[in-house]
Amino acid sequence: MSNALYKPAAMLLCAIPCISQAHAAEHAWLDDQLVTATRTVQTAQQSLAAVTVFDRAQIEQSQASSLPELLQKVPGVSLTNNGGPGKNTALYMRGTNASHVLVLVDGIKIGSATSGGAALQDLPLELIERIEVVRGPRSSLYGSEAIGGVIQIFTRRGDASGAKPFFSAGYGTHDSYSGSAGVSGGAGSGWYSLALSGLDTDGINVKPIGSSGYEDDSDGYRNLSGALSGGYRFANGLELDANLLQAKSHNDYDQVNSRRTSGFRAHADNLSTVVGSRARFTPLEPWAVTLQLGRSEDKSDAYQDGAFYSRFDSRRDSASWQNDLTLAVGHTLTLGADHQRDQVNGSTAYAEDSRDNSGAFVQYLGEVGRHNWQMALRGDDNQQFGQHATGNIGYGYALSDWLRATLNYGSAFKAPTFNQLYYPGFGNPDLDAETSRSLEVGLAAEHAWGHWAVNAYRTEIADLIATVTTQINNRSVSQAEGVDDARIRGVELLLGSELLGWRWQANYSVMEAENRSRRVKNGIAYYGKDLNRRPSQLFNLDLDRNFGGLGLGASLHAQNATYDDLENQKELSGFATLDLRSEYRLSPEWRLQARIANLLDVDYATVEGFNQPGQAVYLTVRYQAL
Repeated sequence: MSNALYKPAAMLLCAIPCISQAHAAEHAWLDDQLVTATRTVQTAQQSLAAVTVFDRAQIEQSQASSLPELLQKVPGVSLTNNGGPGKNTALYMRGTNASHVLVLVDGIKIGSATSGGAALQDLPLELIERIEVVRGPRSSLYGSEAIGGVIQIFTRRGDASGAKPFFSAGYGTHDSYSGSAGVSGGAGSGWYSLALSGLDTDGINVKPIGSSGYEDDSDGYRNLSGALSGGYRFANGLELDANLLQAKSHNDYDQVNSRRTSGFRAHADNLSTVVGSRARFTPLEPWAVTLQLGRSEDKSDAYQDGAFYSRFDSRRDSASWQNDLTLAVGHTLTLGADHQRDQVNGSTAYAEDSRDNSGAFVQYLGEVGRHNWQMALRGDDNQQFGQHATGNIGYGYALSDWLRATLNYGSAFKAPTFNQLYYPGFGNPDLDAETSRSLEVGLAAEHAWGHWAVNAYRTEIADLIATVTTQINNRSVSQAEGVDDARIRGVELLLGSELLGWRWQANYSVMEAENRSRRVKNGIAYYGKDLNRRPSQLFNLDLDRNFGGLGLGASLHAQNATYDDLENQKELSGFATLDLRSEYRLSPEWRLQARIANLLDVDYATVEGFNQPGQAVYLTVRYQAL
């Protein structure tokens, strides 16, 4: 790894002992229950994976206006966005492709079978109770897609403490209105939750002023979402629960053809639905069984020039059977199988419009003294791309009561999307499945003054699929192609403490995402070039402090320059944005919040030719029954 990667890491590591006199801080995250990294319940202290967790209190404290904005705080995560609220957003984790991150909602896989990504911009934060982000491969448990990591979203749920209504209403720049309302609760052995959320904003003009042929107007966004869930535990121990999440959105955008003669008044009406049901029971004392059925759908109707233009309808049905056997204290064996069927429909004809994938997995979690480990192996049989075996092995050792070292190795695979294979003019039916190997070493510590962690990783991807653009008759033509090979190396540093009453969390990520293809096309040699839209440096800092009923906070996000294209011809400048926030607690139930986003009105872009919002102010009132 180059010196450019070592120096920033060394500087932050040297800073760790300098803050050892800071005041002690409580870290409730140590007691959090995690499920995503192992598909079983374990504590954050037991987890061998690099995991970031956001609970409901942290979500509200951040005052993030969208799910992608919140996820941008995760180490090693970068985003691209086509023009502000509700616009197409892609998330890159540890330098892997945007489609290399598996997204789950209450245990159900979501995402479009055509584009390969989940519409994160449409999932409402107000309906989310908790988010777990696992960095690193997890195909050994989940199959295709989990090359870069897994994001699991848990919707709001109730408990047996009675009905607890909540409410929020907000207004901000660009005539942005937001609101939510719901109630959760339960009685005896049953629980329920019902919630609605809405957002309406005029948005910004997504194209720079003077862009040839594009409409000089604001491109608005509307979203109306609802979530419903409930469950019951019977006297014999059987637990049944079900959940539904639906997000309906209207998105205005700028789109014209190459001759600037059509494509005006473009907008899309989108509908995302996730529905699932689950049964849990214990046939024998050491044996727990979980059965789950789910469906996720993504529908999009696009309009241009005042008329219907296209329709995409993607459906994913899934079923899983998991068995957790407690062999002894600290030793758990998990056996499971799942099946997934993807289908596409709409106005575009695909050579293939469905495929099935079946998988079986086994995992062993062990803990003895200062040692703990995770071993997992999975086999997948994909209808189009045959059999794939993936595995994970992780080991942790507590060097002391406050310091632990971890080592993880994992392999993963990703089946190409239907767009990459068959979309007219873009798809390439000769593509192979992407495969990867990753190695990670970590060191984490918890002191009286705070906590810190260092994770270094290396990922090699074979048959990486990327969009390659060529010029044909003075016209840019894009096609999905296999890059052959890519190598990603990186270091993540995390540091948190409390100083003079200020609670702060910082993370710094440095990375090399390199194209290792030996091919030369159109006179361009790709070997050694950067993978596009992957910043090599990312920095996040969050500060918060309470003064009685008044809370103040700030968030800083910075990233360096990156390339917009695989050919490294179009550079996007680096940038830093600063947000300020405040909160006043009128009573234990009522709060007023205010936030200034992009305080310095920085002009930046994450995709060439698309603006990002400037300075904006938001006000929110919240009520939560206790």
